[in-house]
Amino acid sequence: MSKPSNAFIGASWIALGAGMAGYLIGLSRAEMALNEKGYYFTILMYGLFSVVSVQKTVRDRLEKIPVTDLYYGISWFSTILAIVLLTVGLWNSTLLPSEKGFYAFSFLLSLFGGIAVQKNTRDLHQYNKNKVEED
Repeated sequence: MSKPSNAFIGASWIALGAGMAGYLIGLSRAEMALNEKGYYFTILMYGLFSVVSVQKTVRDRLEKIPVTDLYYGISWFSTILAIVLLTVGLWNSTLLPSEKGFYAFSFLLSLFGGIAVQKNTRDLHQYNKNKVEED
């Protein structure tokens, strides 16, 4: 197992940070009811948790670590559900089309960043574990 490059690690954290920061700053400045802001915030947190679960379960299966079909399926279902819930919320909102696009793309960038950061964290852990075993 090779160590992920510092450039990829940095790009992953920047993607996660930029996506989340953009989404949350936009949400804090939005002219919407507090319950709507809570909905969109919860969807972001749910989406991030679910993509990390998907990355973990996919990787576990590749490494022959047991993962139940139920948890694997729930992870994928949760990821798809988070995206669908955001889509439905934006579709039915009174936001401008440009604002809807902003939330959609910052959400997707956050999800990508979450997957990449999780992958890098796991790769670094495995790399360090292998290095210790070699010494």
